[in-house]
Amino acid sequence: MTRLTPADLEAARDRIVPDVVASGLSVLFCGINPGLMTAATGHHFARPGNRFWPVLHLSGFTPRQLAPAEQEELLSYGLGITNVVARATARADELSAQEYRDGGRLLTAKVERLRPRWLAVVGVTAYRTAFGEPKARIGPQERTIGGTRVWALPNPSGLNAHWTAATMAEEYGRLRAAASGDDGAGLPC
Repeated sequence: MTRLTPADLEAARDRIVPDVVASGLSVLFCGINPGLMTAATGHHFARPGNRFWPVLHLSGFTPRQLAPAEQEELLSYGLGITNVVARATARADELSAQEYRDGGRLLTAKVERLRPRWLAVVGVTAYRTAFGEPKARIGPQERTIGGTRVWALPNPSGLNAHWTAATMAEEYGRLRAAASGDDGAGLPC
């Protein structure tokens, strides 16, 4: 990979990164918004130190750890990636609450169109704001979008020091088990 300069990253600000999606996925992972590294490369969760790809593998979603440039391979596993807010920023705190709410409405329409079995929002704070559920916690949510069930996962950013790769993999693994069985495992009563 070509080394990106600070100017390259800044030039990626506000870019839109295409989703990796198809109809009928098992799990559609939803990030907060693309970071500048993601926007500059066109690959989701591209920043070194982001734990999405290692955690996806550790939790059993993929048979090996994929590189961000291999993101299209997710579709062969019934997985996809989108974002709550489409525009790229250096930090999630550059987004307004209104952008999150608008993103939640657009995400709802996307999920209604694509009909994945599960929507997995990676970042409970983003989920809370986008869907107006301030008390939401990590795990399966009572909300559904059509027939799609919703799970809030820990944010894999390296800045999220409350979760290790191992503890994140446990939570992602709970979703994987529920998605593979699709028997309602782990759903709130």
